[in-house]
Amino acid sequence: AAPLEGIVLALITWVIILEAGRRAGGWPIFFIVLVLSLYPTYADKMPAVVAGIGMPIHDVAIFHVLGEESVFGVALNSFAMLVFGFILFGVSLQYTGGGPFFINLAFALLGHMRGGPAKVAIFSSGLMGSMSGGPITNVLTTGPLSIPAMQRVGFSRGYAAGVEACASTGGVLMPPIMGATAFVMASFLGVSYVTIAVAAIVPSVLYFFGLFVQIDAYAARNDLRGLPKPELPKLGQVFKEGWYFIAVFVILTVMLVYMQREATAPFIATAALLIINQFTSHRMDLKKFMLMVAATGRLMAELAGILAAIGLIVGALAVTGMAGTLANDLVYLAGDNTLVLLIMGAITSFVLGIGMTVTAAYIFLAIVLAPALINAGLDPLAAHMFIMYWGMLSFITPPVALAAFAAASVAQVSAMRAGWEAMRLGAIIYFIPFFFVFNPALLLQGEIGEAVILISTALLGVALLSAGLQGYLLGFGRLGEGRIGLFGRGLVCVSGLALAAPSGGMLGYSQTMLLTISAVLLIGGMGIAIMQRRQQSAAAS
Repeated sequence: AAPLEGIVLALITWVIILEAGRRAGGWPIFFIVLVLSLYPTYADKMPAVVAGIGMPIHDVAIFHVLGEESVFGVALNSFAMLVFGFILFGVSLQYTGGGPFFINLAFALLGHMRGGPAKVAIFSSGLMGSMSGGPITNVLTTGPLSIPAMQRVGFSRGYAAGVEACASTGGVLMPPIMGATAFVMASFLGVSYVTIAVAAIVPSVLYFFGLFVQIDAYAARNDLRGLPKPELPKLGQVFKEGWYFIAVFVILTVMLVYMQREATAPFIATAALLIINQFTSHRMDLKKFMLMVAATGRLMAELAGILAAIGLIVGALAVTGMAGTLANDLVYLAGDNTLVLLIMGAITSFVLGIGMTVTAAYIFLAIVLAPALINAGLDPLAAHMFIMYWGMLSFITPPVALAAFAAASVAQVSAMRAGWEAMRLGAIIYFIPFFFVFNPALLLQGEIGEAVILISTALLGVALLSAGLQGYLLGFGRLGEGRIGLFGRGLVCVSGLALAAPSGGMLGYSQTMLLTISAVLLIGGMGIAIMQRRQQSAAAS
């Protein structure tokens, strides 16, 4: 038996970790972790379906604090080995002027285009999100600049808030940094972080492409122009002042992909950034440097508190043997139907995403749900990515769309209105996880030829889905009005989904069949729009 001093210290440590989880993640994290971390003490008294091995509380405390599968398990291990460096790099970018540089770069490249400020929001928030790893932080960083600019050229407050929420949420899914979740995933799967980052390329491109096309269609439909060129920063001047931000990203990518130096790459990139920065107009004095250190410490403490608390859940499920039991129960409930299991997984991931941070929800589901999906025959990487994506969706989906609510506060509009706009704009992200689970070639797993064909049809499909949602098809024009027009737009949306859906794999349909279905539906949708136009012109004449 453990000595009394060890038991007392383990119990005190347990309480401290619970409080750290509460301070970092709020009361929902606290209560969930409290109930589940105590589970081994009452597991033997539970109904047979969820019963496990019972243990006295002092043994549970010792296991949590000294065991390799609880507090100091996979979550904190990946944090110590990988996450620390990338958080430091992200904070350093912000404190050396990386945020304004990326925003100015976006304005210089896209500000003059049709609906320019909204396209700027996508570009800048995507880059900032890859640095910060948090949708809400992202909204509050780029939103005060992008949302007023969108309103100025004619976007409604609700639409502007929705654009910013979607772009900021998508940034967390975008390589090369992707926030802490990707590093934890690499630890769970026992693969390199680069494998996760490469797999995330196509889904994040599809998502941002869908946003871009929707905004362009909305701007064309409502005749929204860009900002006047004289008011925008000059591209050459922006590059001259901030070229080194691009340079350090190149250093980071080369070290990650070609040199396979995942643990040291962010520290070397950060050192290069801080040294070069001292020879520019953005040079950092001691006061600003100390603020950067404090900001890094706050982020580290917040993430460590959440990960340690989630480690208690991991440990409780491991020591009682419930992790494997729950996975088998889920497969049994789904009746060996993989699609039903995926839908159950999507709903579970979404609900947990409401109450937890993305990383916390992912870790819990990676233990309980991912094994069930893998046992059902899904690709392990696709199963874990599916969970991460659906955990993210709560940030843009009412009733608790936190990223949209944050954007609504900046835009001074109803939170629910911003949430519904974000949900419509981000519609493609609800389907992308199913697509790459059906065929992992969309995660660049497998043959290059197959991946190229699937990516090409997916991009065209996303463009059609975006056109249907916004009522404007590029090269064709408006897609109809009223109830009949809405039906025609629905046909175009379904046509886009059929084209974007991956052939082969789990779905089983051939490319020819999907193309035929898509073409028939698209012709039907466009036919309704043409018929309405003729009726309108006849009425006008």
